[in-house]
Amino acid sequence: MTSPSEASAGDVSHRPRAWAGRGQVSVDWDRVPGAAGYLVHRSEGDGPYQVVDHRGGDLLAVPGPPYADTTVEPGRTVRYAVRPVFDADRPGEAPLGPPSEPVAALADGDGLVEVTVDAGCPLGPVHRPWRDMIGSEHLSLLLSADRVGGEEMGAGLATALGRVHRELGVERVRAHGILGDDLGVYREVDGRPVHDFTGIDAVLDALAPTGLRPVLELSFTPRALARDASRVVTAAGVSSPPRNWDRWAALVGDLVRHLRARVGDGELRRWAVEVWNEPDLECFWTGSREDYLRMYDVTARAVREACPGLPIGGPATAATKWVEPFLDHIDASGAPLDFLSTHVYGSPPLDLRPALARHGRAGTPLRWTEWGPSPTHFAPVNDSVLSAAFVATGMQEAAGRLASLACWVASDHFEELGRPPRLLHGGFGLLSVGGLAKPRFWALWMLERLAPVQLAAQLTGDGAGALVRAWPSLDPETGRIAVVLWNGTLDQGVLDRPDQRDRLERSVRLRIDGLPHGAYEVRHRRLDERTSNLSATARRIDIDEWPTDEQWAGLRIADRLADATPPVIRTPDRGTLGLPVTLPMPSMSLLELTPR
Repeated sequence: MTSPSEASAGDVSHRPRAWAGRGQVSVDWDRVPGAAGYLVHRSEGDGPYQVVDHRGGDLLAVPGPPYADTTVEPGRTVRYAVRPVFDADRPGEAPLGPPSEPVAALADGDGLVEVTVDAGCPLGPVHRPWRDMIGSEHLSLLLSADRVGGEEMGAGLATALGRVHRELGVERVRAHGILGDDLGVYREVDGRPVHDFTGIDAVLDALAPTGLRPVLELSFTPRALARDASRVVTAAGVSSPPRNWDRWAALVGDLVRHLRARVGDGELRRWAVEVWNEPDLECFWTGSREDYLRMYDVTARAVREACPGLPIGGPATAATKWVEPFLDHIDASGAPLDFLSTHVYGSPPLDLRPALARHGRAGTPLRWTEWGPSPTHFAPVNDSVLSAAFVATGMQEAAGRLASLACWVASDHFEELGRPPRLLHGGFGLLSVGGLAKPRFWALWMLERLAPVQLAAQLTGDGAGALVRAWPSLDPETGRIAVVLWNGTLDQGVLDRPDQRDRLERSVRLRIDGLPHGAYEVRHRRLDERTSNLSATARRIDIDEWPTDEQWAGLRIADRLADATPPVIRTPDRGTLGLPVTLPMPSMSLLELTPR
């Protein structure tokens, strides 16, 4: 098969277009057929081109234009060039496209963005890729009575999972490491395998009240079955391949048959199975890529034989790795594949639909089963408002092309990389210990308030569509309109540069046309550094490591998405309402117009 980069190299004639705004340069370009994403390169003066590094810590490729470069210093004259990415394992194989015209980065400007929404122009249903799945620490933690921050870890995790189901509409949770030794699923007696699913049953019983169904991540290898039992990931598992593939297949098949008998075919087919976790990383898989491909074949066939309707997928790799080799292997082996899964951090998910199409698998669901602003535990960005705008951008990019974009993870009750040392520690959770909403939770909460039908919108001005984004919607039955606006950048360096954040503040003129005659209640709820931000609340009440009882009470009172201004009654002027909104960097606003 000809590589996509070879087939497309002669067609790469796209020339990026760049224009400067206050504190940023927006870059646009024509998409290249078959590309999964793009690397944006910058040159200063006559210098070499280097990839713009937005400090995401994983991939630097983005799924498409436009791109806002907020890392360029004001006063610099720069050019941009774009390289398409067809395979994340070989991101630099395609030629670099021709450069843009030179553009001078600005320190000032009007900072104005106009957003025009047409209430009479529905575009189709609002797609909600956050609903399919959420990530979690290994679910055996649901059984833990250990206390962190004054709260039992198991109870705290269960409360968090229940809240993301109720308030964010999430349907399933990734059951990380479900075959680990912490649940005692496998041992050998007199050389014979013994399977014991009592621990898994206890986890499922603890999970059931949350309303979430599991996606069974079949890992890690029980120590008694491991080829090299010394390679321990955590207390939850061993990263070695099994020493006996037949015994591994029997374990998987018996588990699926056990669950089929326990919950029935109809229920089990609403679950899913994912084969392993990040086998491209040695910390999670000490075998070769060929060992993993054998693992996938053996596991997928065992699952299919035990329950033909249970969806199965992989390769669950980090940073979008191994996708093309995995699909090549599946084509040759004939192993079943019901969905393609992978992970990425620090960037919106790339577009893998062209890769599936190249393998005759167009329409196969894509599930990004881990995703977030940073792959680093204890990273400040995880608790920041910048991460909320990041989540909104990623979900909008994913809508309509992904079955799932699963935020990692639901709760700061997490121990794989170290238990929480204090309330705010840069943990992966959408919710803190104690179940308090962090900014990423509020981002998804706002998006979940979107009405069923998406509306057309036009954005113009300084950073429109790149920094400032809009997601407008309409409920045709009630006439309620919900618009989520946000101002964000992929550049995590702005967290350390208050002067740059000031430059990136934007004044937005929101105009909604095509409104039926009558009065509307207008409600504006807000997330920014000072409003609805758990970190700011914790600073105001001077929390040290963990809150006192009195401080916990104050934090719970403040655990809501606050109104930016009191709700007001407005009447459209000839079908139009104008709503000015100031968007600091970073921030999000939810505006709802409800007919009275």
